[in-house]
Amino acid sequence: MPNTRHPNAVRLEFASGSLVQTNLSGAAITGDWLWVAGDEACGIDRLRRLNAVGGEALRFGEVRDFPLADLLDLPGEPDEEADLEGMALAGGFLWVVGSHGLKRKNAKPERDHAANAKRLAKLELDGNRRLLACLPIEPDADGQPCLVRQTQDGRRALRLKGDAQANQLTRLLADDAHFGPYLAIPGKDNGFDIEGLAVNGRRLLLGLRGPVLRGWSALLEIEVEADGGHLRLVPLDTHGTLLRKHFLQLEGLGVRDLHWQGDDLFILAGPSMVLDGDIRVFKWPQAKVVMQANREPARFETALTESILLPHGRGVNRAEAICELPPALAGGQPGWLVLYDAPGMDRRDGKCTVFGDLLQRG
Repeated sequence: MPNTRHPNAVRLEFASGSLVQTNLSGAAITGDWLWVAGDEACGIDRLRRLNAVGGEALRFGEVRDFPLADLLDLPGEPDEEADLEGMALAGGFLWVVGSHGLKRKNAKPERDHAANAKRLAKLELDGNRRLLACLPIEPDADGQPCLVRQTQDGRRALRLKGDAQANQLTRLLADDAHFGPYLAIPGKDNGFDIEGLAVNGRRLLLGLRGPVLRGWSALLEIEVEADGGHLRLVPLDTHGTLLRKHFLQLEGLGVRDLHWQGDDLFILAGPSMVLDGDIRVFKWPQAKVVMQANREPARFETALTESILLPHGRGVNRAEAICELPPALAGGQPGWLVLYDAPGMDRRDGKCTVFGDLLQRG
């Protein structure tokens, strides 16, 4: 019998060769099926609900990999990490977004000072990080939901137009007064870093972990449509506006994930840089109504309430993904599934099993 954890523990059983294992960064639920993304992979894993063990709340396993290279013509190499950070379900599609940001090499304890100085000065851009895509879901012959390149009814996997260097979004932001300068700064250094995604029809909200500007974090509002084999940006209004910016007062924290619940927007927030600190869930009441009425290119929102304070460790257990659980999976009550990047030993059971949390929604 596997070791059990606290009663709200959610067990995720991966395989030794799974695309995603410990660095969980995105999650979505369809029925009894859990979709997860990791920030060091180039694909999605699907897990099935299984009978729980011990006194734990939920258990998922029987993992199946869906490499992105099988679904899309990627901007980068097939095995190059996509740093997927946000996921959302809408209209029979699983939407995914990469961080879009640069990365900086880290110092390593086995290297000497000179070598580490060179590493710390080296910046890189993985082309697949600049990925925004919708992946159609279709049941297979056994009725199990699968990600496919094209469905029988003609729905296709599409990504935002661009290449390994830039896409329509980064080109649009290049001259932006708030975010243009931060495209050249790695995400872990408070540079440009997309980590949240919420979808409402053709409208997308992209939540930025960074930059946080004088304590204000940001959501980018865009609209997309299919254009041949790609997605393209389309105006939000009759004036040709392609981007609206929503600055949020999250007490200096950056966005880690987003989730619509009716007209309310829930925001998972944490430190923008590599810091141990508070990780919280904020609620923006009636956000959908506010956005539908808004015509300002940039607006500031302070009417947020703090919903949940999440646990974290020192260098471990950083909450990165949140999604709503159906009542049937949450004991008949509204609940959230929260998954963690860099799980500590208290959130592991062997090499391939990690634990998230089932939380009651506030």
